[in-house]
Amino acid sequence: MVPSPPRITLVTPSLNQAQFLEDTIRSVVFQHYPNLEYFVLDGGSTDGSIDIIRKYEQQLTYWRSCRDGGQAAAINEGFERATGEILGWVNSDDMLIPNSLFAVARAFAKYPRTEMIVGKSIIIDEDNKVTRPVCGLRPTYHSVLFWSTGAFTQPATFWRRSVMEQVGPLRPEFRLAFDCEFYLRLLRIGRSKWINDYLAAFRIHPDSITSTLKAERDREAMEFRYRLYGLGSWPAAFRSCAWMYYQARCRFFSGLFKLAVLTGLERVPIIES
Repeated sequence: MVPSPPRITLVTPSLNQAQFLEDTIRSVVFQHYPNLEYFVLDGGSTDGSIDIIRKYEQQLTYWRSCRDGGQAAAINEGFERATGEILGWVNSDDMLIPNSLFAVARAFAKYPRTEMIVGKSIIIDEDNKVTRPVCGLRPTYHSVLFWSTGAFTQPATFWRRSVMEQVGPLRPEFRLAFDCEFYLRLLRIGRSKWINDYLAAFRIHPDSITSTLKAERDREAMEFRYRLYGLGSWPAAFRSCAWMYYQARCRFFSGLFKLAVLTGLERVPIIES
């Protein structure tokens, strides 16, 4: 327990995700973290999401439902209202693992010169069944530039408000890969740290972007890597070697993690339905 828990601001953008939204909200508000600021920003849902939000509105700092500029714009709106020292967002089909916010607060207190914290996560399906765990390998600027964000998940990622004030908000023009672009800006100036705690559940279901638009997201991410981050300025041979190195790094540590799971040395949390 941190003696004086820092304020953590979380944002949930949502649009017609009533099937999962209640699980998401409950996973946040039932953390019982004593210094939580939580915004739910709905894009004008017509599927019953508003009734779910109203059910928990006394436990929310703020919510609204109206047409907006999309997911990244909604998240930015929440962060513009934020007063927390630590920031993150949880999409309306993902969840936090119990006590994860306490683990995040402890980590930032323990590592005062670290700007970004990532932890372990689990992949779940539409029925909250765990399909596999993710080791949460610590990202670096070059691992994201040359490889991907595949070794950690977005809802298991938190950062200091001070570093976001330096790098700026999410860029809504990148419709699918705005998180990757934001991490590149953050990691270019900030330090990251991995913690040995499960922080989030990342849901993959038939309608999720990961399932339906992965190839388009990858193309978008590669485009801004070249256009904004100078990936093309590196010699082709070096790019290939770096890609292979970071891919091998990911597979090696993921393999060790999988072995620990299979041998029972790693205990994977389950989600109660």
